[in-house]
Amino acid sequence: MQKQPRPSVGKFTILRQLCNLIPSHLVPKLARETGVDQLSRSFSPWSHVVAMLYAQLTHSIGLNDVCDSLRLHRGPLSSIRGATPPSRNGLSHAGKQRKAVLAERLFWEVLAHLQSLSPGFAHGRRGQGVTHRFRKTIHLVDSTTIELVALCMDWAKHRRRKAAAKCHMRLDLQSFLPSFVLIDTARHNDAKRARELCSGVQAGEIVVFDKAYVDFDHLFEFLLRGVFWVSRTKSSHLFTVVKSRPSSDPKILADEEVVLSRKAAFEGKYPERMRRVRALVEIDGSEREMEFLTNNMDWSPRSVADLYRSRWSIEVFFKQIKQTLKLADFLGHSANAVRWQVWSALLTYLLLRFEAFLSSWSGSFTRLFTLIRSSLWQHFNLLDLLKSCGTAAGGFRAMATPNQAYFPLFRS
Repeated sequence: MQKQPRPSVGKFTILRQLCNLIPSHLVPKLARETGVDQLSRSFSPWSHVVAMLYAQLTHSIGLNDVCDSLRLHRGPLSSIRGATPPSRNGLSHAGKQRKAVLAERLFWEVLAHLQSLSPGFAHGRRGQGVTHRFRKTIHLVDSTTIELVALCMDWAKHRRRKAAAKCHMRLDLQSFLPSFVLIDTARHNDAKRARELCSGVQAGEIVVFDKAYVDFDHLFEFLLRGVFWVSRTKSSHLFTVVKSRPSSDPKILADEEVVLSRKAAFEGKYPERMRRVRALVEIDGSEREMEFLTNNMDWSPRSVADLYRSRWSIEVFFKQIKQTLKLADFLGHSANAVRWQVWSALLTYLLLRFEAFLSSWSGSFTRLFTLIRSSLWQHFNLLDLLKSCGTAAGGFRAMATPNQAYFPLFRS
């Protein structure tokens, strides 16, 4: 049996190498712009960011867990640009009072920085599957809901005895990274958020979303902007068939050009023709009949079905975040504290994905996370560690398979 090569000893700890991916000027600059620096005395904004990243990477079970552990590693922690361990009250107060917009802007700034460092990280997997066939940017739009404790988080109250929040996300299928994230309570209908989610989509690009986001006024705006879209039909959608298209594919049951029926409540909101494809799609090992709707008249009906099927990749993203990072329980109950933790989770995911890209990591994302978590205070070269570690061979990707998942993202 061939022995695995040992990773080389590095000058810095694994945690410091991850934090070094964040430009040194960025957090102080954002703290000044958001006013967070005025609320900071002994516990700096940079120390706050490092503490939240550490809580994500270690699955800390509470404030005491984070504070005690960082206090024990005060020496290695101080080498990370002078970061200091927080007190329990200090970390709790920071999560409640310091604006979470700092963490939100930090995520987008770091994402742009890493993509500028490695264009391949920004372009993603354009040579595989649906992305190779269409060679256009494909945006996946979906939302996920999580139930909360109503007594602790009354700001997210959803029903009489329930609290819930919702994350609306636009995911770039090629890079498998978020393009837009909207954090809100679960009170609003998904279709009301569609315009915000898709405001940055350019002409010629493709948007794939669930039927909950269907708003015919918005879909007609897509047509005028030159954006292609694919979704599913609802039982309340009434159409009149204008033209039937022949298809030799046995999985395609119908391929039709339709217009909104005069009996429909939303008549006149989409005056042009749409295309409705009815196909047999394999789900969980069995075939199921599904109806798809699109504004593109040139694609094959199989391509329409495959495009919608690619939407399930966003469930993979939700599952990766939920299974690995600390998003099931929170270090604070206020809306601001929850948002801090969620954006910190997204930032942690981004840093790990970038390291996986640089090292050509072939294992699962969960395995990547557990490996880094177990060696945070070790002085290994991180890229060498990822390249040399592993006992199981195989061409795995840093992606899972679609399954039930939810993603707790919130906004007050």
